[in-house]
Amino acid sequence: MYQVVPGGADGTLGHHHEGSPMKQKMGKEGRQMMIAGMLGVVLVIMAVVAWCYYSSSLRKADLLKTELLDLHHDGFLIRGQAGSVVFRMAFRSGSLDLDSCSKEGTILSCDRSDSRKLNFFIQTVRPKDTVMCYRVRWEELESDQPVEHAMSYNGSHWYGGAESSAQRWPIAIEGQQEPKPFITSDVYSNRRDFGGILERYWLSSNATAIKINDSVPFHLGWDDQEMTMRFQARYQDSPYKPDPVQPAYAELSYRVCVGSDVTSIHKYMVRRYFNKPNKVPSEVVFRHPIWSTWALHKTTVDQEKLLAYAGNIRKRGFECSHLELDDRYTSGYGEFNFDPIKFPNATDMFRQLEVDGFLVSLWTHPFVNYDSVNFGIGLKRGLFVRQPEGKLPALVSWWNGVGAILDFTNPAAREWYSSQLCALKDKYASVISFKFDAGETSYLPQQFSTFVPLRDPSLYTRRYTEMAIPFRERAELRVGYQSQNISCFFRIIDRDSVWGYELGLKSIIPAVLTISILGYQFVLPDMIGGNVYPNRTDGSQRLPDRELYIRWLELSAFMPAMRFSIPPWDYDDKVVNIARKFTKLHETLVAPRVLELAKEVLDTGDPIIRPLWWIATDDETAYKIDSQFLIGDDLMVAPVLEHGKQERDIYLPAGRWRSYRGEYYDKGPMHLTDYHVDLDDIAYFEWVQ
Repeated sequence: MYQVVPGGADGTLGHHHEGSPMKQKMGKEGRQMMIAGMLGVVLVIMAVVAWCYYSSSLRKADLLKTELLDLHHDGFLIRGQAGSVVFRMAFRSGSLDLDSCSKEGTILSCDRSDSRKLNFFIQTVRPKDTVMCYRVRWEELESDQPVEHAMSYNGSHWYGGAESSAQRWPIAIEGQQEPKPFITSDVYSNRRDFGGILERYWLSSNATAIKINDSVPFHLGWDDQEMTMRFQARYQDSPYKPDPVQPAYAELSYRVCVGSDVTSIHKYMVRRYFNKPNKVPSEVVFRHPIWSTWALHKTTVDQEKLLAYAGNIRKRGFECSHLELDDRYTSGYGEFNFDPIKFPNATDMFRQLEVDGFLVSLWTHPFVNYDSVNFGIGLKRGLFVRQPEGKLPALVSWWNGVGAILDFTNPAAREWYSSQLCALKDKYASVISFKFDAGETSYLPQQFSTFVPLRDPSLYTRRYTEMAIPFRERAELRVGYQSQNISCFFRIIDRDSVWGYELGLKSIIPAVLTISILGYQFVLPDMIGGNVYPNRTDGSQRLPDRELYIRWLELSAFMPAMRFSIPPWDYDDKVVNIARKFTKLHETLVAPRVLELAKEVLDTGDPIIRPLWWIATDDETAYKIDSQFLIGDDLMVAPVLEHGKQERDIYLPAGRWRSYRGEYYDKGPMHLTDYHVDLDDIAYFEWVQ
């Protein structure tokens, strides 16, 4: 049987008193266990969230990397194989919304900035094992919205870009400059502008190169405090014109390539992006000097003076590739017939010059002044650059007056201009070619229209350089833009008869090295001694300083071609003898090397005149040398460029070198301090096995 046990004192079954110690203890522990459990769940959730966030961050960080490039909201950086940063670019016109970024294959793209929509991408391209390239494109989707990126150059040396008035090697940036149109300009007249030979290309000592795309409405600025070059694309307040059938959205697109060393990356860029000439100009111009009338006679040249000049060249025993008859042989600017007063019998004059063995090139330009007999012809036939509404010619001011400028986008203007030049050649047998002056975009009016619209105004320069092609063997240009395939001589801009860096003797090597890096290898320096302009001459107002003239002559002898105007016999017999010595040295030592290298240019595009770092890519000192240069890889030249000096410091890269005096140096790299160089000498060294 079951025994019934009473439930409590009051006789109720199963009832417990709440205040019992056991029940209180069990309730408290339960609550603690519940709280602990809930806290554990929260901690687990937090850990899961943290892990997810961390994993997402890793994925995002991985997403924003492509090969050796790291993308951030305010720019990107590129690392070398060893992990060090070799290139930095900052976004100055907006920052990316990184949540809008995605990656597909080798393309990392984003579609929003911090305030608006855009199209942005970076694509990785590895064209060869030793080169890594990145295609970068930022396109705004709002009109009148500029794009600006800022490239940091601290810690590296940069080369390229454009000819300038105060040329330095490497580039020396001073002050702050708001981005301005990167177009061809006459830096002799406007010394803060970009020069007549330019390309959208820069090269760095850390084996990095950047090439701005041709389609970009490109503006360039800089800041020496931030140590940046500012690359900007815009249409507002700009001479660049958008495609009329497309929205006027600014686009900044470019390619950055990184290689193993500065020389090899430059070789890659030249082969990939530059035009190359298809012929070598006349060998005789490489071997023998050109003799110009400009610095000697300016615009007062006439028939008697030209014949006397030629007679003195022969009398003094000098060779002559050709005579260059410069400004003011015609009655008016824009005409092609000889002035009958200054040249009363041009036919007989040219016949006599031909008998005496002289060929002649004639100065020409794209301007037709309003008082020229050809102004009306050009107006009637529509040969000129026009005002924006497209009816009347746009008059321009240039150094010889006011007139119209020929529209070389117009086939009719090209044919008319070319026919005038060909007629001169046909009429006078000794006329062999032409010196094409001007052609810079800066001579176009601010607002204009052309037969074929020019979205990039510097394409006018390209069209002008094409006019030299039929006369290419001895033709001479002073402008170039995408014109490396024009197989002519390219002349650096006029030099003042001074020692310094601003269009003086010291600027010649940096200028030649710069345009060589830009792909223009058939370089013609300015006239020996400069132009002898009033107030821009060291020496008398009639002749450059004698010492300056001699040092200029010695440097020119090691350039691809030489050009006299101030004759050496205007000084004394010693200067004449020095001139004979160096024209002969140019003919026997320099010209054969230059001609051999010129033939290689057709295939490689490599410079004839090279910087020292070309053969010393890991030599920090070589990156900064601006007063020495190489011809090819094995002839190094170190001219004296200082007034009153008969010695100079010389840097020899690693290798075994033999001086022009027969000394051997094989413990390089080394500095030769106060190396003696007589006034009638120039120091040069040959690399020997």
